[in-house]
Amino acid sequence: MSDTGEFRAAAAATPRWQDAVGKIVVGLGKLGPEHQLGFVYVTESFAAELADIEVLLRQSTGVPHWVGAVGMGVCGFRAEYFDEPAISVLVMPIDAEGYRLFGGVKTGVGEVVEENRDWLAANDPPLAVVHADPGNMQVQDLVGEFSERANAYLVGGLTSGETGAMQVAGGAMSGGLSGVLLSPYALPVAVGLTQGCSPIGPAHTVTRADGNVLIELDDQPALEVFQDDIGDVLARDLRRVGGYIFAALPVTGSDTGDYLVRNLMGIDRDNGLLAIGDVVSAGDRVMFCRRDESSASEDLRRMLGRLKQRTANGVRGALYYTCVARGPNQFGPGSREMKIIADELGEFPIAGLFANGEINHNRLYGYSGVLTLFL
Repeated sequence: MSDTGEFRAAAAATPRWQDAVGKIVVGLGKLGPEHQLGFVYVTESFAAELADIEVLLRQSTGVPHWVGAVGMGVCGFRAEYFDEPAISVLVMPIDAEGYRLFGGVKTGVGEVVEENRDWLAANDPPLAVVHADPGNMQVQDLVGEFSERANAYLVGGLTSGETGAMQVAGGAMSGGLSGVLLSPYALPVAVGLTQGCSPIGPAHTVTRADGNVLIELDDQPALEVFQDDIGDVLARDLRRVGGYIFAALPVTGSDTGDYLVRNLMGIDRDNGLLAIGDVVSAGDRVMFCRRDESSASEDLRRMLGRLKQRTANGVRGALYYTCVARGPNQFGPGSREMKIIADELGEFPIAGLFANGEINHNRLYGYSGVLTLFL
């Protein structure tokens, strides 16, 4: 359990969800009427019970509104829970006018924006904490549309797991986007993005492409450029690049060098082609990057260092969305990723989700971590 000021957080890992909720209620301690909003994240073992968990939390804590989702893992203060039944929650104090829940966004955001038009006008620009179903093929477009039409800064993640796609936002749902809009006047925030990969060469210009297939980069065969960047050892045995080398699309206009990491989908040696996990066109920029623990740790500490400069008065609470390929899969056992955050920023209530894609501002990222600090 972690408790600083008015924010409260607790996590529990037990075989029975009722026992986990009981431990969390004890861990949260006595809550007051100012605690209006809670975030709940559960591992896949409890996916089918998420709706019941939300009801019991509401009844047991008195917190009237909850949002959350299912992931392959959840996290709390200095703790990561993978491959075990677990729940992590964060409760925040916020006035009833400081937030608006939304859900069921599957094909467009118009209805949500219209329903909240007056509130959005009075609370511009809001922070939107968003959970999304990766099975919805429009998720990436919906994220961008939501950010633009609501003039919102989005943070959040995609549900993850073999069967768990459930979300809660005042009730259980699946299939699209759900979450909560937070007023900038109610809760000042600082947001940081950390990448799980590091560039290994310069950014190249796409000179020929067909959908997600790179044909030429800088007027050279794409595969030749790729092999030059990754070096002779890997170039001689391209089977070794899987899970280690990725494509990266630089974010236009970013002042922090952000990029979208995308998987390598296929290599055509005979024709010198390279397929990646996104659609590109002539004129786009592409670079290649590697994924390893040392580069991810270095970037995480850099991000935390920048955030620390903005949190001189301390952190009241936090939400963290990190890729399922991070955590123990990248940093090793012992909750090392969450311990780095605690070591760099100190103790404060935090909850989060290991996601199938991370949302930051108006884009969907991969292999990244998005940390939102409430100040």
